[in-house]
Amino acid sequence: MVRFSKLALIGAAALSCLAGGALAAGGGGGGGGGGADMGSAGPQYDPVAEYQKGVAALQASKWKEAERAFQHVTQAAPKAPEGWFFLGFSRAGQGDFKGARKAYEKAAKLKPEDVDTRRELALTLVKLGETDKATAELAALKAREASCAGACPESAALKTAVTKVEAAITAAAAPAAAAPAPAATSSLLFGDPASGDRAYVSAVSLINERRWPEALAALDAASRAVGPHPDILTYRGYVLRRMGQLDAAESWYRAALAIAPDHRGATEYYGELKVLRGDLDGAKVMLARLARSCVYGCPEVEELRRWIDAGGQPL
Repeated sequence: MVRFSKLALIGAAALSCLAGGALAAGGGGGGGGGGADMGSAGPQYDPVAEYQKGVAALQASKWKEAERAFQHVTQAAPKAPEGWFFLGFSRAGQGDFKGARKAYEKAAKLKPEDVDTRRELALTLVKLGETDKATAELAALKAREASCAGACPESAALKTAVTKVEAAITAAAAPAAAAPAPAATSSLLFGDPASGDRAYVSAVSLINERRWPEALAALDAASRAVGPHPDILTYRGYVLRRMGQLDAAESWYRAALAIAPDHRGATEYYGELKVLRGDLDGAKVMLARLARSCVYGCPEVEELRRWIDAGGQPL
């Protein structure tokens, strides 16, 4: 069960500290870490810090520096699609379209619904001369645009993607098609730390209101601006869990814990998911991890214990 008053407090604090790094060790998503080691070392690189380095390098068109930073992001947070997306963009800026395609395909596998990834993958396929595959991507984008009928949060992005991919395919088919233009950062929705803060606060409010699709869109915007922060990953897992997508939720909880192994919110929510699946032994493992982290006690321990005792979500 979400503790809505806690979410409101987290949202109020986020404006001043989320992107600034004060929550880098975990603090939102139902409670951060900061306790004892739970038997799993954290990543070699701080994915949020490396993400910000990569974004700054892209904005300065320093493609090689950006590629290096986003390689660090993907090493530290291999399940976070944003790192793979911008790794692809960094490679495209250097003319390495084969390398870009591999990174975009990885991002698309992790997050198939992401419009920006599908757009850039299609454009890269055009540059590689694989117009049949690009046309298939275009057809999928058009189908989603028609299904949305202007009512989805991503409707504008879908319209832009369809227009750009159609233009690229048409230009490639022309007898004297011009050489493809290099990637330009102006086509990306980077966001900045302040916009990431605002998106995070908006996501918290939407979660409180149980507006799940809109919350996911806000979390996407926050992640695009800030990077793979464990709080954002944890909330994404929580929202997907509430939408009944348990497998997807688990992947995001695991991604958060890979970055911050003692993140209390991710540990609690992962334990709750295990209870929902009837895996009480697995939930008790999560409870033991929380207990070791919360030496002096914390609400996450009590909440997960209530779930286990009830054999499901407590009344």
